[in-house]
Amino acid sequence: MRRLYALVVFIPVAIVLDLTDGPAAAIFFTAALGIVPTAVLMSDATEHLAARSGPGIGALLNVTFGNAPELIIAFFALLKGLQEVVKASLVGSVIGNSLLVLGFAMVVGGWRRERQHFSREATDRISTLLLVTALVLIVPAVADAITGGHLPQPNEERVRYGTAIEVLSVAVAVGLVSRYALGLAKSIRTRRGIFAVAPAVEEVSDEVWTVRRSVILLALAGVLVGVMSEVLVGSIEQASHTVGLSPFFIGVFVVGIAGNAAEHWVAVVVAAKNKMDLSLNIALGSSVQIAMFLVPVLVLLSFVFGPHPMALVFNGYEVGALVAGALIAKLVVRGGQSTRFEGMVLLAVYLALGVVFALA
Repeated sequence: MRRLYALVVFIPVAIVLDLTDGPAAAIFFTAALGIVPTAVLMSDATEHLAARSGPGIGALLNVTFGNAPELIIAFFALLKGLQEVVKASLVGSVIGNSLLVLGFAMVVGGWRRERQHFSREATDRISTLLLVTALVLIVPAVADAITGGHLPQPNEERVRYGTAIEVLSVAVAVGLVSRYALGLAKSIRTRRGIFAVAPAVEEVSDEVWTVRRSVILLALAGVLVGVMSEVLVGSIEQASHTVGLSPFFIGVFVVGIAGNAAEHWVAVVVAAKNKMDLSLNIALGSSVQIAMFLVPVLVLLSFVFGPHPMALVFNGYEVGALVAGALIAKLVVRGGQSTRFEGMVLLAVYLALGVVFALA
């Protein structure tokens, strides 16, 4: 994962381009690349701090900061009123983990092996939870459609819904966060279960950073992620017009991947070393965190920040992607073993969704 630090050169480039009013597309893509090393630094600092804190606190730190870059990016988009971009980026993170990352992990891991094996019981639990969470997330959209409302269009910035849908969105958000908190507390207490998220890095070096160094670097990473997120979000609309792609597509397939690049990399690397249990835990576990925690938290934050509350109503493409991604991932991992062919199927589905979303 240290190789990803080489992308740090894009941080000053993005800042200079933004301050000098450079091309929007160049600003956006350099900022997206600049987020990657900041996310890696945050991941490393969290892991070293966790190593100093003990298993219980360490697990809590990993969960708290594991998806912090996605949260920061989405929060800046929320402040600018880009609510549909927020939802698109979160959906992109979910399907990016369950299809793209999982697919690459199976292809790379199975390249020189006929099959790779992993815990069937543990993987079945987490994939089932992901599917159930995806179904719960689309309840407000289904309710809105049934009552004669309309789902948002892919290229809308934000849509205001009635009080009933907003109340239902809050109920779903509170329910998911509560379930997540209960599961997390149990996992931290017993050090077992699907919420005992795997470390964000493969292993901590023998020379563990001091608490002071870890905290300073974690704070620095948070500041840099914030700066890059503001630059990224500020250029997304103009950049989409320049490259001829909608903000919706960019939100799903660029923003949705950039903030989670560190975990993506690790999941593939450990799969190549035939550690599929860890790889699946990282990929599917991250999807569950985003769907069960990040999405509801941003819905609740929208009642305080942004132009108006963000109802938990996804557009038709997002609804289909959430359900398809969770369902296909569950079907692929249910046997307790994987092959590179199954990985290619996941990548093909992700590619197909990309084509569909590009034409939306």
